Amino acid sequence: MEKSKFIPYGRQEVTQEDIDAVIQTLKSDFLTQGPAVPLFEQKLCSYTGARYSVAVNSCTSALHIACLALGLGPGDILWTSPITFVASANCALYCGASVDFVDIEPDTALMSVEKLKDKLEWAEKEGKLPKIVIPVHFAGQPCDMEEIYNLGQKYGFKIIEDAAHAIGSKYKSESIGNCKYSDITVFSFHPVKIITTGEGGAVMTNSLLLAEKMDVLRSHGITRDPKKMQNKPDGMWYYEQIDIGFNYRMTDIQAALGSSQLDRLDQYIFRRKEIVDWYNEKFVNNAIIKSLKSKSDVESAHHLYVVKIMGKQNKRNYIYDKLRNLGIGVNVHYIPIYRQPYHSYKCDKLPGAEDYFKRAISLPLFPTLSLGEMNMVADNVINIVGSIK
Repeated sequence: MEKSKFIPYGRQEVTQEDIDAVIQTLKSDFLTQGPAVPLFEQKLCSYTGARYSVAVNSCTSALHIACLALGLGPGDILWTSPITFVASANCALYCGASVDFVDIEPDTALMSVEKLKDKLEWAEKEGKLPKIVIPVHFAGQPCDMEEIYNLGQKYGFKIIEDAAHAIGSKYKSESIGNCKYSDITVFSFHPVKIITTGEGGAVMTNSLLLAEKMDVLRSHGITRDPKKMQNKPDGMWYYEQIDIGFNYRMTDIQAALGSSQLDRLDQYIFRRKEIVDWYNEKFVNNAIIKSLKSKSDVESAHHLYVVKIMGKQNKRNYIYDKLRNLGIGVNVHYIPIYRQPYHSYKCDKLPGAEDYFKRAISLPLFPTLSLGEMNMVADNVINIVGSIK
């Protein structure tokens, strides 16, 4: 097993078209708040089918203003998946609310609807129902949104879809981000995601009220709309701060890159699926290497390719170290949030999340991954697993 050039688990592709789009913006009169941001927002709406989009500087910012727009605050509870990046839980804490977790299906790493039902029944009796539930479309595969939506209607909670992994995914043949089964959907445009703006995110919604609220929150709580002001404007320069907001704006430079990347989104997803299908074929007869289960009514954007290392002996860490030493940038997505020192909740470990966590390993997956690199990854995984006594 000869060590070669490092292969990351994810990598952006920046084309000449992207560079030209950014250069054109750099040569324009606008770098921060110009025409590129609303154009990007319009393209996101056209792609997903949502009515409104608000582009921001990160998906973390998107989660924060989404929670605020839905009225989350002190005394409220937000539920999310334990198998996600910490931002999915931190957004509750930013608002002064508390956070709790719903266990996952270990074979998909998605929030378990059955566990959600059980927890809601318990919470109703205890007077601890959540104000917001955030299902996470892990690795690009959507959750069972219609069932979660129906539970929201029954128990009165709002829904934010964490689609940081899932722009371009489909649920029941419709685009994730259309908010058919949620109040708000959030996207991430970090460089390892499906498309990138360098850093960036967006909120999608079908509610004009929520969109206007989040638009104000992303820009210091300031409005220039006379209809929202308490006082009559003295001139075109006049503005009012009507809320406590944040500097969460996306720049025109980032939006120009995002618009250019969005034009290739379907191509990226097609290529990612090709790689996933290839990996699946390589591992299909290996009892130790098991890919996550795919649901029948969804189309994943395939942000991550996660396998679980089966068997009685927990050899995930051994395999991880061996692959990293060979220059294969595997990763683990994610450590259950409740294990983090800052989130040291006094609750039992969740069995689905624990089973998943001790076995999961993410293999390299990105559109420019070559066949030679794919063979290097798969062959080394198989060889290392086969060498375990």
